[in-house]
Amino acid sequence: MVDVAIIGAGQTKYGNHQLGMKGMWAEAANNAFDSVDKDFHAKQIDEAFIGSVAFGGGQLGNTAALLTEHSGMQGKPVRRVENACASSGFALRDAWMAIKSGQADVVVAGGIEKMNDLTPERKRFWLGVSGDTEWERLAGLTFPGTYALMARRYFHEFDSSHDDLVHISVKNHYHGLENSVAHIRKDVSFDKAKSGFMVADPLTLYDCCPTSDGASCVILAADHVVKQFTDDPVWINSSAAASDYLALHDRPSITQLIATQMAAKKAYSMAGITANDIDLAEVHDCFTIAELLATEDLGFANRGEGGLFSREGRGRRNEGVTCVNPSGGLKSKGHPLGATGTGQTVEIFKQLRGEVEPVRQVRDAEVALSHNVGGSGATCAVHVYGRDRT
Repeated sequence: MVDVAIIGAGQTKYGNHQLGMKGMWAEAANNAFDSVDKDFHAKQIDEAFIGSVAFGGGQLGNTAALLTEHSGMQGKPVRRVENACASSGFALRDAWMAIKSGQADVVVAGGIEKMNDLTPERKRFWLGVSGDTEWERLAGLTFPGTYALMARRYFHEFDSSHDDLVHISVKNHYHGLENSVAHIRKDVSFDKAKSGFMVADPLTLYDCCPTSDGASCVILAADHVVKQFTDDPVWINSSAAASDYLALHDRPSITQLIATQMAAKKAYSMAGITANDIDLAEVHDCFTIAELLATEDLGFANRGEGGLFSREGRGRRNEGVTCVNPSGGLKSKGHPLGATGTGQTVEIFKQLRGEVEPVRQVRDAEVALSHNVGGSGATCAVHVYGRDRT
């Protein structure tokens, strides 16, 4: 089987973007092309997978073909990948598999979402389409409401409170403060985060990620062609995914994401590592409770000890064993749905190569993980990266 490396990666700034989808994709793709150390041209790409929910419905059909024509990929086989908020995490997995199988040598994985052109009412509608339509969305349950139920149940089952979520919010704002592409770049005090406007009890405004525009692009290459493009690749040592029931009421527990646990177990086994080997992780913190659960489901903390992990600051940059969300996560960096998965990969690529802002650099990072969740946990993609291939 072929080993797969990342040879280039780029993204736009996240937030309220002046460019439309075509312009955002061109910017992210060109940033990725320019990041390749040696001569690179779009004509060398064999295939492309673009993750997008097509938020707002503006370009539901042939999204990938429309976008890739604006980055010199005309004539290449391309397709849109949709798996809710995990769309580009699964696009990355598709690209990895295309190379791993020997069917392609150079493949692009990316993602995009334009979210801020809609009214608040239309945004709420489109944010809800990834939940169970019949039993959740049409009954009035929003995604903040969904994760609020998970938080309330977690507090009931374990020694935890909203303060544990506040610690996560403060950490991620601190990590994102110096991230030049982050949507929200501001230091947030514990008291301010704790007393934020209530969105869905117990989740306040500071527990919720922003609605963001953005695009991200990653270039993968097979081991036998990597040297043509770089002497400093980042290897994708495993790719795994899993799914779970879409509606909360069908799950045996709403205080753990089984899809995350299954995907992580496969990813660790394939890479020949354990959770203790991960130096940094970009995890899917659409809400602070999602990060708390992820620290347990990914094995960074024992079951029921995610709150303790948060309180003790174990996920802070250069203070714990595993730095969690050095980019600022979805909470600070932003969450343009389809762009998030490969956006996590861009951060990891730059962290492992020592190319982020010096103040944000995770010291001595060698092994990293990305965790991209769709909706409230029905889909999940986990990837393990390394400076060395395994």
